[in-house]
Amino acid sequence: MSAEQPLPHYVARGAFDPHEADALTAGQERYYLASQWRLMWWKFRRHRIAVVSGAILVAMYATILVSEILAPYNLHTRATDYLYAPPQAVHFFHDGSLIGPFVYPLEARRNLEVLKWEYREDTSRPLPIRFFCLGDSYEFWGAIEGRFHLACAPREGTLFLLGTDRLGRDILSRIVYGARISLTIGLIGVAVSFSLGIVIGGLAGYYGGWIDNLTQRVIEIFRSFPHLPLWMALSAALPVTWSPLLIYIGITLILGLLDWTGLARAVRSKLLALREEDFCTAAQLMGASPKRIIGRHLMPSFTSHLIASATLSIPHMILGETALSFLGLGLRPPITSWGVLLNEAQNINVVALYPWLMLPVVPVIVVVLAFNFLGDGLRDAADPYK
Repeated sequence: MSAEQPLPHYVARGAFDPHEADALTAGQERYYLASQWRLMWWKFRRHRIAVVSGAILVAMYATILVSEILAPYNLHTRATDYLYAPPQAVHFFHDGSLIGPFVYPLEARRNLEVLKWEYREDTSRPLPIRFFCLGDSYEFWGAIEGRFHLACAPREGTLFLLGTDRLGRDILSRIVYGARISLTIGLIGVAVSFSLGIVIGGLAGYYGGWIDNLTQRVIEIFRSFPHLPLWMALSAALPVTWSPLLIYIGITLILGLLDWTGLARAVRSKLLALREEDFCTAAQLMGASPKRIIGRHLMPSFTSHLIASATLSIPHMILGETALSFLGLGLRPPITSWGVLLNEAQNINVVALYPWLMLPVVPVIVVVLAFNFLGDGLRDAADPYK
């Protein structure tokens, strides 16, 4: 560059805009003055997969509130003329004209050569699906009689969107009803395990000494046992004379009592580090009790991490119940869960002939993946300052 040419000027030549500076300062203040929960929410929203997974889980948990309305049939309704019926396809056009959502009637025939039920659709008679209709009667949450359904079978036909089982029961309706058990057992089991993990881990981390040593030895003993065989042994010990409700409570307690060790160690390690902080020492000098220090000062410091851990523990509970019920050691009929439904798919011959009996595994996979993605998003958002 020659000496005659002026040097490039990088300073803005326009007039100074104070409003632009104020807007920038306001944006910075908004960030630095935000609470930890607001920072977590801002960061969590940028994790698109976690947000979508959270929406899916909210929708699935919302369905358990109105399972009776969403299911086309009652849980125990049997269509004895349609055993092992395949899923019916929903059509919209018939002979080139738009009719709306409808199904074709099924015609059943027993094939004695292969010992199998065979079905074919009568494509000459379209049967429109009814919506917001009166169908099978039910007891809403076991208390209120009702017949209202979101969708019902045609008046002269059937609506088996996911097929039927060996007793002619609608698979879709049983999956919708089973969600109420499989999804809630994870929440209750996590509540039990978190209560134990927070209390035991909190005491071990705050007091240390012989309490910490005793707690660690107990945790090591628990973790030395393989989980699945221990679940099976404890589940098999439940009396067969117990009612379905007691079996449900027993399975929930078993899952919760065996899953607290990991959380207890996480809480212990956090408290061991936080109890040396200045705010904890200040609370002690002001005469605060250990209960208040742990509950009001130490635990809120890593509540976000506990929430992330909870979302990762719930699918573990759901898989545990599904595995036990699949093996016949968990919930038993008349209680219906996804694991109980999969119990009917143990015979490989049945699966080969009627593969739709494996469909209850789909919501299990969706829920487990959604919880894992949600847990990853919450775990990343738990430290919003990264």
